[in-house]
Amino acid sequence: MPTDQMKISVSNIGGIDETKQTFEPGVSILAGRNATNRTSFLQAVMAGFGSTQASLKADADEGFVELMVDGESYTRTLTRSNGGVTYGGDPYLDDAEVADLFAFLIESNEARLAVSRDEELRDVIMRPVDTEVIQTEIRELEQKKREVDSKTEELESLKNRLPKLQERLTQRQMDIETKEEELAKREAELDELDQGLKETREEKNEVEETFSELREARQELEDLQYKLETEQESLESLKTEREDLQDALEQLETGSKYRIEELNAELSQLRSEKQALEAEISTLQQVIQFNEDMLDGSTADIAHTLQPNGGANAESVTDQLVTDTEVVCWTCSSRVEQSAIEETVDDLRSLLSGKHSEVRELEDEIGELKSEKESIEVQQERAEDVSRRRHEVEEEIEEREEAINELENLIMIQSEKIEQLEAEAEAVEDEDYGEILDAHKEVNQLGFELDRLHKEVEEIKTELAEVNDQVAKIGDLQDRRETITSELNKLRTKIERLEEGAVEAFNDHMADILGILEYENVERIWLERTTREVRNGRQKETKSVFELHIIRSMPDGTTYEDTVDHLSESEREVTGLIFALAGYLVHNVYETLPVMLLDSLEAIDSDRITELVHYFEQYADYLFVALLSEDAMALDGQYPFVKSL
Repeated sequence: MPTDQMKISVSNIGGIDETKQTFEPGVSILAGRNATNRTSFLQAVMAGFGSTQASLKADADEGFVELMVDGESYTRTLTRSNGGVTYGGDPYLDDAEVADLFAFLIESNEARLAVSRDEELRDVIMRPVDTEVIQTEIRELEQKKREVDSKTEELESLKNRLPKLQERLTQRQMDIETKEEELAKREAELDELDQGLKETREEKNEVEETFSELREARQELEDLQYKLETEQESLESLKTEREDLQDALEQLETGSKYRIEELNAELSQLRSEKQALEAEISTLQQVIQFNEDMLDGSTADIAHTLQPNGGANAESVTDQLVTDTEVVCWTCSSRVEQSAIEETVDDLRSLLSGKHSEVRELEDEIGELKSEKESIEVQQERAEDVSRRRHEVEEEIEEREEAINELENLIMIQSEKIEQLEAEAEAVEDEDYGEILDAHKEVNQLGFELDRLHKEVEEIKTELAEVNDQVAKIGDLQDRRETITSELNKLRTKIERLEEGAVEAFNDHMADILGILEYENVERIWLERTTREVRNGRQKETKSVFELHIIRSMPDGTTYEDTVDHLSESEREVTGLIFALAGYLVHNVYETLPVMLLDSLEAIDSDRITELVHYFEQYADYLFVALLSEDAMALDGQYPFVKSL
């Protein structure tokens, strides 16, 4: 529980001219008769915390709220413009949707009304949850999981190559040993032939020089051919990459430019519609507030003009306007049934609720289009990267092709050189040199084969090291997959957990409050989370729903299930408040908002109001409760009262 006071300054909100109030943490009772600006003050508090459900004073163009909470100052301005009201300043919350639904429990609170109107309660509880964002996150994680699985599968395939690579390495090392033994043997035989040869030093040197040049020429040819093979392999790889990049680029670029233009146009249209709806909502709020104030008798200056003789010897506003069940209509000055005006105001509230729903639908559609636009923009960025890489690959291909042409020319030149050297070697052959020349050729060939085997062994060792490095990453990939799977499970069950939490919270607190308030023959009121098949366009889909059950008991102890329509007004209001409390708890509103408001409790008797206040005070740092004076009397002495606003 905080120890700091909350200070609130209000100017030109609802029926309030100016007021400043200071509140201690805990419960504060706003007590008084009708038309004492209790609701207007609560609307000012809501505005200061970020809501847009406040109205300007009828004769003012600007309103202002300042909050001092936990040593920090927050402001909210209301300005009349273009037939509506715009909100500015720096309120406590950037987005007050959750607070409006589950903390600001005034008469028009949608969570309360959803129960009394028997609306779909699950939709109200889940409204603050952006399911589209969750689904997008799920899709992104599923893609990451597929990428991890693909990479793991690739590495597992590499891992399966290890035994064959090791087998090849062992075989090549054995081949080297065999070749080295054979080469040593042939070199020994060549030495014997050299020693037994009867020739001059000059002739011997000539023969050895010829074979030395031939050996070097063949070695150089071998190197050139190896480089050519490497370049050709690289070229094929680059051509394959170019094809893949071209395919990817075509997919990424398909229609993206035109779709962005379409999305911008659609977003502009939807934002214009949303702005127009918000202007209508602002006007409706003002009309509703004005009529509520007139019904309560709080707009005294207009009521004054409706009084005989312009207000001379006038009675109180309420007494003057109300005659039994009739009132003087403040638009046409004729007498009408007060219930007719109240019904009209109720119709306006329903219209306002519908407009709010339309705004939310537009916001959802705008959000979906923005997500699609962002996705396409990401695709365009990817397309730019792919195009850039394709250009680099094309340049590399040109370089490789030039290198291959050059190598092929060098190989042709080197082959001609070898042919010439072989011809020279054959020219010096005679019966004395035939055997030694054959021996030299064989030794040279064995040397070439050994060089190739050594190169192949080095390549295999390099490949083995690379494969082992890659295979070592399998463990990290498996850990990554587990993390992604865990995140996916959390996201997939997030909505389910919220629904289950809301149902559990409602059922537990409803059971508690019914036990405390002791309504006659109400055995149990509880929510059931179930599913229903609904039509979505031409398709049918299964939707999660909340069913409200009301169990009543008979004098003989038997029970039966009743409907919301048969609840008393008091029972209905309490059920609505507990449903809002369930939303407050499941969405952890108390973590971001220190205040809760209770208003329009007249349908509940004062003793039960007292118990409700006691029950709700444990959930908010500051609880503001607006009560009629007679209902507040039961709480006198228990909590501080605010009687003048």
